[in-house]
Amino acid sequence: MTTESQTKELFRRAEAVCFDVDSTVIKEEGIDELAKFCGVGDAVTEMYEGFCIWTNSAFTEKVPCSMDILSLPIVELVDRLHQRNIKVFLISGGFRCIVEHVATQLNIPLHHVYANRLKFYFNGEYAGFDESQPTAESGGKGKVISMLKEQYGFKTVVMIGDGATDLEACPPASAFIGFGGNVTRPQVKDRSSWYVTSFGELLKELEKI
Repeated sequence: MTTESQTKELFRRAEAVCFDVDSTVIKEEGIDELAKFCGVGDAVTEMYEGFCIWTNSAFTEKVPCSMDILSLPIVELVDRLHQRNIKVFLISGGFRCIVEHVATQLNIPLHHVYANRLKFYFNGEYAGFDESQPTAESGGKGKVISMLKEQYGFKTVVMIGDGATDLEACPPASAFIGFGGNVTRPQVKDRSSWYVTSFGELLKELEKI
């Protein structure tokens, strides 16, 4: 594991930064917002299965309003990373129809989004999700980062997130930054060499370059 100073240095000179989405870039858990929209929020809170979505387009055209509002610091952070020619990716175990909406607001290219794809029958009924996506597998975020390193030739990739699956992506990520701005997970906080509670802390670190 890298030290805090090493992690900060890797972040400042990263070629790519990968963000988790749920409870990191956005405050909500995407599946909860999706379930609320479909009118089965209470059921999904108890069990993350068994809900039905009737059309893909209906949801993507009307994402819950709370997800339209990203905090200013994350917008500034992504803009600053782009200005420094650092590639930004969103890697999520959530649903692509949600994550693409977030990516658009952050000016992140959609081909930089890795998330689970929902499948639908011809009549629009929910048919499950695409199990071929790496994010649908155990250790999927790490697999995505390995793919990115191979595809783009990245040497330094930093993963930022709030959860255990984000922490487990390092390695192959060069460094992991724990994020507790929306929810604190003690096991992640304790195992993070650098743990931040706001994107402003990351912005300040970039200013040291």
